[in-house]
Amino acid sequence: MTRYLISVHHPYDRPPRENVEELYAAVGAFNDELRSAGAWVFGGGLEAPDTATVVRMEGGEAVLTDGPFAESKEQLGGFWVIDAADLDAALAWARKGARACQDTVEVRPFQDTPEEA
Repeated sequence: MTRYLISVHHPYDRPPRENVEELYAAVGAFNDELRSAGAWVFGGGLEAPDTATVVRMEGGEAVLTDGPFAESKEQLGGFWVIDAADLDAALAWARKGARACQDTVEVRPFQDTPEEA
């Protein structure tokens, strides 16, 4: 099995959705399906970018600033970490996730880690 990140991206300035209860129900059903299939590792929605704190190294010191890291037209709104047999299986899950949250998702595999000695 390979571990994949399915990240949800949406426009930064998107107005609040009117059908939020319906969206939560659809995402909840998708989460349940992932769990039932044994693909669920972890997932969650994120608060708005203005709640972020950025930690940046400058001159050997960690400097903290409020707000999102970069100016962007889109923001990361949430994510799932899943186990899937291959990219095709991960993309099948991503299609279902995009339908559930009615938004754009990106699929990326995690890097392989060297075996512990």
